[in-house]
Amino acid sequence: MQIDSDDSDANSSLGDMDRPASNVSATSSVYRFIEEFGRTYHSYKEGKYYLPNDEQEQGRLDLQHSLALRLLGGKLHLAPVERLDRVLDIGTGTGIWPIQFADQHPEADVLGTDLSPIQPEYVPPNCRFEIDDIEDEWVYNHKFDYIHGRYICPFLADVPKLLRSIYDNLNPGGYVEIMETLMLMKAVDNSLDGHPIQRWNSLMVEGIKKMGKDPLSAVNCKKWMEEAGFVNVTEKKFAVPGNPWAKGTEQKVRGALMMTNLLEVAQGITMNVFTKVHGWSTEEVEVFLVDVRAGLKDRKIHGYVPALAVWGQKPPAS
Repeated sequence: MQIDSDDSDANSSLGDMDRPASNVSATSSVYRFIEEFGRTYHSYKEGKYYLPNDEQEQGRLDLQHSLALRLLGGKLHLAPVERLDRVLDIGTGTGIWPIQFADQHPEADVLGTDLSPIQPEYVPPNCRFEIDDIEDEWVYNHKFDYIHGRYICPFLADVPKLLRSIYDNLNPGGYVEIMETLMLMKAVDNSLDGHPIQRWNSLMVEGIKKMGKDPLSAVNCKKWMEEAGFVNVTEKKFAVPGNPWAKGTEQKVRGALMMTNLLEVAQGITMNVFTKVHGWSTEEVEVFLVDVRAGLKDRKIHGYVPALAVWGQKPPAS
């Protein structure tokens, strides 16, 4: 198993912007969420994002942010951005990334967009949020210097189209950066062979593909960025332990965060995909998840989740 070589203890086996036309008014029905399976889901473009948006999910998204910070060495991004007048965070979730970015870059005007209005009311003066669907036509009146997205590819019908929209809305010399954790559990040995986690994983990937999305599409981001016209495209890969089984303090912390992330996401996503695509009953899903959760906690399962960060630059003006 290849582990990020930057980790010292990981050498184990492991300005203001006009609103876009597609923006939705804050007084609209987007605040009336859909209730299913004891959870709430977004109502604007219902079903496009198949995870909940309630407090439990918001806590999980912030935990994912903490894990991403560890993978990136405490940084919010890896792209070598310099000029930062306008910054866009797509699929912003709870807004934790643009809030922290705005604090670190008071010179930048930072905008976060999402399908769900779950961002806090009190934010830095140079940070704001809008409800928007990034798969709609982009009609901003200003271009950006840096566009960031995290954990968005599995929810998109056409990632290459999104990257073309990003390219068209960047200033020359501007950067895009996408970070993803794949919906995939691998193992360094045969400890996952025949385990319910494998069946859970394969049924999840199959179900999401039937919904018109690809939960593993991020593996093509580097190629698609280059095809969109970006230069200096760089990819950094990570392997995150599925629980604290790996050696080394940092890997154990990462494993604990990933285990919690997977345990928290299991019910919301599995109920949605398995009942609506595979035709399971809610009772069948709950019984199945008992074995899945037990496996996620089992340190005899030497699993890991692939992750990656990809960034590229729009060619500078000649």
